[in-house]
Order: sequence, then structure tokens, then C-alpha cells
Amino acid sequence: MNNKNWITAPVPMGSASCVFAKTVSLKKPLESAALSVSAIGLFEARIGGKKVGKAVLTPGYTAYDKRLQYMTFDVTDMMSGEARIEITGAPGWAVGKLGWKAAGKTYHDHYAVTAELSLCYADGTAETVVTDGTWEVFTSPVLFSDIYDGETVDYTAPITRLGNATPDATCEKFPLVPQLGEDITEHERLAPVSLFTTPKGERVLDFGQNMTGYVELTYCGKAGDRIELSFAEVLDREGNFYTENYRSAKNKIIYVSDGTPRVFKPRFSFQGFRYVRLDSYPAEAVEPRDFRAIAVHSDMARTGRLVTGNAKINQLYHNTVWGQKSNYLDLPTDCPQRDERLGWTGDAQVFCRTAAYNYDVRKFFEKWLADVRAEQREDGAVLGVVPSGVVGAYTRVSAAWGDCATVIPWELYCAYGDKQILCENFNLMKRWVDYQHSAGAEEYLWLGGYHYGDWLAMDAGPDVYMGATSTDLIASAFFYHSADLVVKAGEVLGEDVADYRTLRENVRRTFRDYFMENGMPKEQFPATSFNDKGEPRDPFRRGVTQTALVLILHFGLCDETERPALVSKLVELIEGFDGRMTTGFVGTPYILHVLTAAGRTDLAYRLLFEERNPSWLYSVTHGATTMWEHWNSQKEDGSFWSTSMNSFNHYAYGSVCDWIYGVAAGITFDERAAGYRKFTLAPHPDKRLGHINCALDTVCGRIESNWYYKGETVYYEFTVPQGTEATVLLPGGYTETVGGGTYHFAQ
Repeated sequence: MNNKNWITAPVPMGSASCVFAKTVSLKKPLESAALSVSAIGLFEARIGGKKVGKAVLTPGYTAYDKRLQYMTFDVTDMMSGEARIEITGAPGWAVGKLGWKAAGKTYHDHYAVTAELSLCYADGTAETVVTDGTWEVFTSPVLFSDIYDGETVDYTAPITRLGNATPDATCEKFPLVPQLGEDITEHERLAPVSLFTTPKGERVLDFGQNMTGYVELTYCGKAGDRIELSFAEVLDREGNFYTENYRSAKNKIIYVSDGTPRVFKPRFSFQGFRYVRLDSYPAEAVEPRDFRAIAVHSDMARTGRLVTGNAKINQLYHNTVWGQKSNYLDLPTDCPQRDERLGWTGDAQVFCRTAAYNYDVRKFFEKWLADVRAEQREDGAVLGVVPSGVVGAYTRVSAAWGDCATVIPWELYCAYGDKQILCENFNLMKRWVDYQHSAGAEEYLWLGGYHYGDWLAMDAGPDVYMGATSTDLIASAFFYHSADLVVKAGEVLGEDVADYRTLRENVRRTFRDYFMENGMPKEQFPATSFNDKGEPRDPFRRGVTQTALVLILHFGLCDETERPALVSKLVELIEGFDGRMTTGFVGTPYILHVLTAAGRTDLAYRLLFEERNPSWLYSVTHGATTMWEHWNSQKEDGSFWSTSMNSFNHYAYGSVCDWIYGVAAGITFDERAAGYRKFTLAPHPDKRLGHINCALDTVCGRIESNWYYKGETVYYEFTVPQGTEATVLLPGGYTETVGGGTYHFAQ
């Protein structure tokens, strides 16, 4: 698509939308027609008044200054005789506010659109119509739209012609690329489960599910009627509408009726919510049937499904899936509601295996990893947020966050068996490890730096953001892990990775010399990074924590003879915290896997079923319908974490579901035959779970793993796709290698 055909409004539009329009007359019988469109901001295209395509919030969110997607639609059936093409523009992510420090105009100071209509006639001739100064520009009923603040639509506002479009050469600096990611589309439609009045006298609709999307409402009133909606995830301890955790994001939807019966819904904004407050609603009686909440996310195919015999675990799984749907809106966001909604690399990294169980995320991550590659610094560093925009100045280069560069490509390769994923990202992976090699004060350790650490762990005291585990230890452990993944990826691709193999072994040796003594991590380490006041950025710097032990065990930084003592110490720390975890974002994804590998699946299940804070079921027992950012985002007394950072729709702790898929149900890929060409069926039944029915659609076909109890006997039912090979490993040591078919066992 030509990058020279940008147009903008002839007058400043601010946050109001305008419509760019042109009537196209077909000269001959038409064979085919394709419309390519992009925008600095957002666009919605219509032909003859009908929407083009099913996607919303187009063209999505990328690192606009490095790659801006254009979308191409087959519009053959929409073209006949004279066709009026209309493209509505809006600020969106590119021009509106973005990030908790941003005041607006993130990538550009105004929105603009570009389009190209390709007409192929039946006689073999062709014609191309592009956006230029002949297009007319009109006002729109959308007087205001913003990703964070919402949308105002006034149908009484007169539609006026502003003049002809202005060609806009300032937008040529944004490189156009074909769409890589999935369309953002509408999905589930939820009816309200209740309408109630709060103690403050506010009318509130409860949709029963925290989610990302918007509300659609049907309204028939008189001209000038004003409807105002506000959004919230939770109620406070008194049962009132609570929005303080949205920070500066207003999330306000306003409609002014012209008296015509209409179905209202936003076009250029989205909200994260469960509850909707009717701040202004002229009708005396509110009919809940006039309202629907529409879930919006990337159009990924569902691949994994789980049902157990335990209602609370089923709710945990439900919450994980809805957390993924809510935050996989064109990029892996941290949260969908407050003034953030950014592509946090650490959240994406810790959850990616669970993500690939639940959904086919190949295209989703192909698009986002292209942004990670585009924004990787010259020195190989990867920021905490991608795309970074203006918020890049406020994020850190941190271990476990930047390691998305190695972990996600490898996990995608293992899940789908596509070497192209590794080919596209191998340079990204190597450059990140090269950065780790150069970033520390020691050659083979990553000492110093300003890391997020074991984010939101519970071992540094209540209401502390960064856990107690030494950030130097975490960074150096991930340095080893990423070097190991580069070696593995290089071996798959047939690349020469001898230098990285040597680097990996040097990092392991140096890690053990610096952080360990007599097979156990040391208690504490010297400070290596300081703030402007000369204070250590990492005030705790501990080595004997649950997370430190988990990383050493899971990444293979210990000798086999040292494992029993390390596992024993981990169990001691769990028991010492009254049988609970203290891990945060870094340690939590691995802790159950480590316990299972050590033969302590009993303790892993005990942690899974724990209901006290911190635990996965704490939020479930407190009414959560998505995963929470903190273990205790809402506390036992009904109070909340600090309003500065408290989302009720974060997905990171949902990473536990890869253990449920891989250990409880027992479906695990074989790295040596990726894409489930070979895999393991090694379920671990537990009576508290009751039974499990698990199905996973892989690139090789559907795998099923089911087990259930009859008395003391466990019955297993497996389905293995044709052309694949599964190793069945049952409790007690029974093992068998099988090909495609259905199999039954009992023990």
C-alpha cells in the first residue's frame, strides 16, 4: 500500500471524529474490489452505509513509529453503480492519551487516514482510487472518543461539511505493513444478572462477569435525552460503586438522543468492567433487557478446555480464560480498565504457555513479537512495555520482563512445532542474551540494574510491590535460562551456537560460585544498584526464598545431588508460612511444577486448594470472575490495595493453569518433537479434584485426557491423534508408548 496518500481534516478535530467521504462510480462490470485502509489513530470504513469487515478498533495498536498495520477487505459485493465510501477517523491509541504519565498525542498530534480502493473489471482492466484532496470531510455524531476516558455521541449535533481533505505528508514517516495480527472482534453478549440501587442511591447494572468490551443499549426517547454510563469492576465494602482503581481513566460513555429509536454502542473506545452505573438515564423505568455487555478481544480460536469435579477450581480456570480474553486485545495488556492497558512484557512471558493451551495464539504473538523486535534497542535491551510509546521512559529493562524475547518464541515453537517462529525471532533472542552478558558488573552475572524483581510477592511484608528475593539472583538466573533457550533454538535451526553454549556453562558456574554455598543459596547479597539518594534499589536482597529456590531448581542451576536438600528447604519455607506460597510474578508460574518434579505433587495440590491469602482460590472465594493483580486486591475486611495499582483483571497468576493442563490432566509436549507430534500423558489424579475432562486441539489433532474415581480406583481415558506418539505414564510407574487411538486404563 502506498504511503503517500494520507489525508486529514481541513480543521483541527481534537478528540472529535470526522468522516472522510468519496463517491465512486463503476465504469464497467466489476470482477473484484479490495479496499485497503489504515489510520494514525482508529478508523471505521463503510460503503453505502454498511460497515466494512467485522473488526473493531481498527487497525489496532502497534509501535506506530516503526510499523503501522493496514487492513485489506474484499468489498466486491459492496460495490455497485455508484458507491459512497466513508472512513471515520478517531484518536485511538496513536493520538489519544496513553500511559499513566501521558497527557495525550502519544505518537502524533492529530489523526489521519489513508485508503486505496483497487477495482478489477471483468474486461481485465483495473482502476485504483486513493485518498487525496478530492475527498470531502464531514463532522460526526462522535464528539469525543478516548481509549481511557470513553466516548460522547450526540445525535442532535448537526452534520456539517468541513471542506475537502488536506493531504498530510507528516504521516509518511509511519511505515505501513500488512496486517499481521488477528482482527479485534465482538464475542460474547452478556445480559445483566441484576439491577440494584446502592446505599448511595445509585442505579447499577451487574453483568455478573468482569470483562473487556462495551455496553450496547437500545433506547427510544425524545430528542435531547441524555444517557451517561460509568463503569466499575467491583463494589466497595458498603456495596457502593468503586472506581478509584481506574486512576485517571474516566471510562464515561455519553449519548444524546435525537428521538429516533437506536441501538447505541461505542465505536472508538472500550472499557474494563462488571458493573455499569446509570449516571443519567431519562426513562423512569430501567429495563435490563435493553442492555447487553459485549466482550471484545482478538479473534483467536479456542483450543483447550478443562472441566473438573471441583467447583472452585472450575471457577479459577474460568477466571483465567476470561482474564486472557480481557487482556488479549490486539496485544498482551496488563489490564483493560485503568489508564494503562499496555503490553507488559513480563505478564506476557509468565502466561504464554497457559495462553497457548487455551487459545491458538500464533498470529496474536506473531504480530506482537514483531513490535518487540522493532523496539529492541541497539544494545539488545527489551523494555518492560511493548509498544513503548511515551511510557518507555518510565519502564525498566528488567529480568523476567525482557526475557519475553527468548521464552515466548521457544514456548510457541514447542506448542506449534513451527520453526519459522524461531527463525523470525532468533536474532531477537541472541541480542537479548548479548545484552544480559554486557549489562552486569560481572561478565557472567547480571548484577545491578533496576529490576521489577519477584513482583508482588508476599515475602517482603504486606503491601510491598517488590518481593524479598535478590534481584541480582533473579536476573542472573534468567540470564542462564535465556542463554539455554538460545542454545536450544539454535540447535533446532541448525545454527552454530557454540559460543552461547560456552556462555551458558560459564553463567551457570559463576552463578553457583556467587549465589550458592554448599548446594544452597546464600542468605543475602551486597547491594549493587542504588537510587539517587544512595539507597539500595533492592532493600531485601535475600537468597533463601521460595522464589530463589524455585528458580534454581526449575532452571537447572543446581547439581542433581543438591536437589533433595533444596526441595526440603522449599518445603520448609512453605510450611513456615503456614503452608502457603509467598511467590510473586517470577516464582509463581514454576512452583507447582518444581514440587511435582520433586515427587511432592501432594504439596502442589495443597497449594492449589489453599483458600487463605495468598492463594489462587482466595480471589475465587471472594467472588472474582477474572484473575486479580494482587493476591489480595480486596482484603478480608473489604478494603482495597492502594488505588495507585490495583486491577481486578490481570492474568499473570492464571499461569497456574498450565500446571492443571500439564500435570493434573497430564498433557505435556515433547520439546524434541514439538507441536505435539510426540507428547506425554502423565495425569496426577487427586480426590479433591474429583475428576478431570481435558481436551486440547493441537496442530496434529485433538488430544483428550480424562480421569475419574470409582471408589479407590482411578479410571483413565485418553485420545491420541493419528500420526502422533504419546508416552502414557500413570501413577505407580506404569508406562506405555502408544500411537493414534483411544485408550482406557484403571488403577
